[in-house]
Formats: sequence, structure tokens, C-alpha cells
Amino acid sequence: MRTPRTIRVTAGGPILVEGPVRIELPDGRVLESDRFVTALCVCRRSAIYPLCDTSHRSRRRAGSADPAS
Repeated sequence: MRTPRTIRVTAGGPILVEGPVRIELPDGRVLESDRFVTALCVCRRSAIYPLCDTSHRSRRRAGSADPAS
């Protein structure tokens, strides 16, 4: 039996998937990552979507609470 892969959903950030991973996109492209953890973008601001480039750190979604205030 395989060990289940861990996927972590982070508040205000990416989805973290234990690697290596193979990502199949709707247009048929396939991305592979051999990293021990791969960050998947959920804000859709990433220049390398579907991978996260931390663009979520510079802006907040409309209507989201700012934890600093």
C-alpha cells in the first residue's frame, strides 16, 4: 500500500503538495516537479501559473481581512 501524499491548504497562500508531482493541465500540457514540496497557485496572480511565485504576498483579495490591522 502506498503512503498517502500530503496536501496542505494554506490561509491566503498556495496549496502545498509533497513531491515529486505530475500536474496535468486542461490544455493537455504536463508539468513535472521533483521538488520535495511543490506550491500550487490559488490566487491566479502567478507569472508561472499553476505554480506559485509568491505574488499573493504583494496583494490581498478584495474583501479579505488584513491580519496586520
